Amino acid sequence: MNDNPNQHDEFLRQQELTRQQDALRLRQETDRVSAAQRRGKFVWMSNTIGLLVGSLEILLGIRFFLRVTGANPDNPFARFIFGLSEPFMAPFSTLFVSPTNGGATQIFDINLLIAMVVYALLGAIAIAIVNYLQGQSPYSR
Repeated sequence: MNDNPNQHDEFLRQQELTRQQDALRLRQETDRVSAAQRRGKFVWMSNTIGLLVGSLEILLGIRFFLRVTGANPDNPFARFIFGLSEPFMAPFSTLFVSPTNGGATQIFDINLLIAMVVYALLGAIAIAIVNYLQGQSPYSR
């Protein structure tokens, strides 16, 4: 009769220990899910920045190619590219005088190259900030 209360107490202790272990595992899993969701948001932000900056770089690269090859600015495609990229070129348009050939049909637009470098650096800085906020070193990729 004396063993029965001890066995019952031991059984209750085991149940309490199991309950505490389950609660700890649940809390750890909840923390893991929360961290994964947070990482997912930061990855989405980083990828979005990369996509936008990459698209801008492609647009400016096409504009550079059209300017260097002397494309007709009245052509609908060239007019579309020039019109779409003009707001991004406006801050850099009068930075330097760009060299041209004799008839000024082919323009090596230094301002455009500077704009591409500046936008690439701004994109890299933005991605580094997102990685910093996430708690990830930018050199760990």
